[in-house]
Amino acid sequence: MKVVSPTGTHASSGHSSAVGDWFVTRLLRKMFGSVIRRGTLQVTMAGGQTLTFGDGSGKPVAIRFTSRSAQLRTLLDPDLKFGESYMDGTLVVERGSLADLLALLFSQNRSGQPTAWTKPQWFLRYLWRRLEQFNSRHRAEKNVAHHYDLDERLYALFLDADRQYSCAYFEAPGQTLEAAQLAKKRHIAAKLMLKPGMSVLDIGSGWGGLACYLAETAGAQVDGVTLSREQLAYATARVEKAGLADRIRFHLTDYRDVDRRYDRIVSVGMFEHVGVGFYDEYFRKCAALLADDGVFLLHAIGRSDRPGITNPWLAKYIFPGGYIPALSEVLPAIERAGLLVDDIEILRLHYADTLKAWRERFLARRDEVTALYDKRFFRMWEFYLAGSEMAFREEGMMVFQIQLTKRQGVVPTTRDYIARDETRLRGREPAATA
Repeated sequence: MKVVSPTGTHASSGHSSAVGDWFVTRLLRKMFGSVIRRGTLQVTMAGGQTLTFGDGSGKPVAIRFTSRSAQLRTLLDPDLKFGESYMDGTLVVERGSLADLLALLFSQNRSGQPTAWTKPQWFLRYLWRRLEQFNSRHRAEKNVAHHYDLDERLYALFLDADRQYSCAYFEAPGQTLEAAQLAKKRHIAAKLMLKPGMSVLDIGSGWGGLACYLAETAGAQVDGVTLSREQLAYATARVEKAGLADRIRFHLTDYRDVDRRYDRIVSVGMFEHVGVGFYDEYFRKCAALLADDGVFLLHAIGRSDRPGITNPWLAKYIFPGGYIPALSEVLPAIERAGLLVDDIEILRLHYADTLKAWRERFLARRDEVTALYDKRFFRMWEFYLAGSEMAFREEGMMVFQIQLTKRQGVVPTTRDYIARDETRLRGREPAATA
């Protein structure tokens, strides 16, 4: 039996650790160096060595790894482990903010395509994306609960008073979040061309704000469907309190189980949860539910580049089963369902500004969020809000509004009617008569 002295063991272990540190540091230098070409990023290793990347321009951002395991995990799977390291506190932003860091990272490659370093993992995830997005009824309900059935006080901390949890419509620079969210509802209602008494199906009705607007301001009869029990309870209580129960009904129902026709269909911020393998089913069902002279308005996040994958960190922690599609994936399914595209509007930086407002409000309520959950949860949601904002600000993410009908002649031949109807609706809003 070979006997190794404590001194000898320590020396061997120290040598092995030093070699491992050198190797990981060398690979991290290569990884960050292949990505950061503009700006200035300083990375301090757990062992104390500091590396600098970029061309020295712009506002410097500095981060530090507090553990060697975080360095190794980030090296092996940066798309997932970089965010996890920030959540766990093993990656710390020492100069600048998290938003500054993500803006710097996202601005390097505006194509939205994977870097050479992450391409192997990206390709494997692309092959598995249909399985990851297999949103059967049971799985869809479970995925919705993961995000939307959190403590309802959380959302009250950073959303507007109406709890609009989707892209606002900023009509002018400096407009408040509240005004921009109201403008979004008005813009959607104008495109729906509503007349008093018309029936509306709101797919993914959230906390009920849009349904209340369509009923109270436009005089519609609204059925809202949601898979979130928390949102259903809140929206139902809200409608009762507002005295709108005779005009609005909310249901804990999958859209696939709705069985009546409607004059209008609207869906805001729900399509991202359908899954690419269910687009045909989604549009065929909507076509079956829409009256022959009806109008369907779809408001959803999209990508300007080619089809891709959901970021693995976002899929694991924030939106399981979610996917942001390219229009090239959406339009063929619309065509196969027999629906006509009457109008497509692309909203680009509107969501970046919406997310900035949410992020700033969220950061201002740090203590309250931490009291509801914990510091790790706070960092997770900070990463989510900042990362989403920079995806819209620096990369190819956008929001599309697609207006659909089943036959020609339902929608006017020019878009002038939208502005006219917005003016009419603005005059009917409670704030306008207060």
